[in-house]
Amino acid sequence: MRLSRFFMPILKENPKEAEIVSHRLMLRAGMIRQQSQGIYSWLPLGKRVLDKVNAIIRDEQNRAGAIELSMPTLQSAELWQESGRYDAYGKEMLRIKDRQDRPMLYGPTNEEMVTDIFRSSVKSYKDLPLNLYHIQLKFRDEIRPRFGTMRSREFMMKDAYSFDLTREAAEHSYNKMFAAYLRTFDRLGLRAIPMRADTGPIGGKLSHEFIILADTGESEVFCHKDFVDFDIPGEHTDFDSVEGLQAIFDKWTSVYAATSEMHDEAAFNAVPEGDRLSARGIEVGHIFYFGTKYSEPMGAKVQGPDGKEHFVHMGSYGIGPTRLVPAIIEASHDDNGIIWPASVAPFDIVVINMKAGDQACDDTCELIYAALSKAGKDVLYDDTDDRAGTKFATADLIGVPVQIIAGPRAVANGEVEVKDRKTGARETMTIEAAINRFVA
Repeated sequence: MRLSRFFMPILKENPKEAEIVSHRLMLRAGMIRQQSQGIYSWLPLGKRVLDKVNAIIRDEQNRAGAIELSMPTLQSAELWQESGRYDAYGKEMLRIKDRQDRPMLYGPTNEEMVTDIFRSSVKSYKDLPLNLYHIQLKFRDEIRPRFGTMRSREFMMKDAYSFDLTREAAEHSYNKMFAAYLRTFDRLGLRAIPMRADTGPIGGKLSHEFIILADTGESEVFCHKDFVDFDIPGEHTDFDSVEGLQAIFDKWTSVYAATSEMHDEAAFNAVPEGDRLSARGIEVGHIFYFGTKYSEPMGAKVQGPDGKEHFVHMGSYGIGPTRLVPAIIEASHDDNGIIWPASVAPFDIVVINMKAGDQACDDTCELIYAALSKAGKDVLYDDTDDRAGTKFATADLIGVPVQIIAGPRAVANGEVEVKDRKTGARETMTIEAAINRFVA
C-alpha cells in the first residue's frame, strides 16, 4: 500500500477528549473516528488491526472445535421474554419497535437467540457436544461510555455458546474455551490472567474473567505473581483430552486470582506477602457456565441415551475485539506511539523514501516494495514528499514493527537502514540483504 494513496488522517496534537493512552494514540494514528457518544467508525488503519485480531480469535475458536455462524443484530423481544431477561436486563438494552409495533431490541448478547436456533434443530444427544460462535457488532447503552473503544456503546464481540448433555461434559467444553482463550491472548502479545468473577446479568454458576494488568484498568484485581511465568498451552493441545484440559485449568486456577467483586481479603492475605500482586486490570474476555438457566425456560432439550429428554447444559464465552485493540496499545507503546506485536500490526514493514522524486531513492524503494509484497508481506510504502522528521514520526506513531529507510547517501552506497520499532535498534545493510532478511 502506498501511503500517498492510503486514507490515514494523522492528528499532530493530542485530542482533548482522550483520557488514556490508547484512545489518544488511536485517534492520532487515524485508526478510529467518533461518530456520536460511545460510537466509532473504524478507519482503514484500525480496520486492518481489527481484522488481524479477529483472524487470531477465529483460528483459535476453530482449533478448539467451535463452529462459526452469523446471527442478526436485531432480536425479537419474545425470545428474551421467554428467558425472563427482557425486563430484568436494565436500561443498557436498546429497546425499539418495528413498523408493525412489535417489540425488538438491538442485541447486547445472544444467549436467547442461539438457544432458539439449537432447540429448533438439535434433538438427540448424538449431536452433542456443540459449540456455536460468531463475531458481531452489539450495543449496550452504557451510562458512561469512555476511553474510546475500550468502553463504547456499540462494540464488536466474539461470543460462543456451548451445548452439552451433562454438567461434566459442559465443564469440559468450558475448559476448551479456557485453554483457547489463554492461547488467543498470548498470540495477541498479551499475558491474560483468568480470575474468578461475578456472572452479572448473563447469570451462571462458574465464571472467569481474563484480565491484563494495566495502569488504566477499570477495576482493581488481586492475584499471585506466579501467573507471569505459567506456560501457555501449546499449538498441539489436544482439545478432546478431558484430563489434559482439566490439568491446564487446574494449573491456572491453582493460585489466588480474583476481580474486586469476588475478592476475598482473608484468602489473599494467606498468600505470602512477596507473592501478592494487586493492580489495575482490563477485562479482555469472560467465560461462563450457566447450566440450564436458558434451556429450561426455553425448552431446549435432547433425547439422552436413556431414551428420556434432558435439558442441555450451556456455557457462554465472550471476547471483545474492539476492546482488545486498545488493550494491546495500553500494554505496548512508548512516548512516540504504538508498538504493535507482529501478529496484529496493520503492516509488517514500512518502507520510507527519504527523498521522493530522487531517481535512485525511488528505484530502490520500488524494488524493495515489490520484492517484499511478492513475498507475501504487508508493506506500507511512504512515498510522500513530507519532511524526514514527519515521516519518522508517522512511522513511529502507527507502530509498524520494521522500518526500512532509504536515503540518498545510503542508496548511493547500495545500502539502506533497517530499524526495529520495539527496540529502536538500527542496522545499515545492503539493499539485497535487507530484502533477503524479510523474504527468507
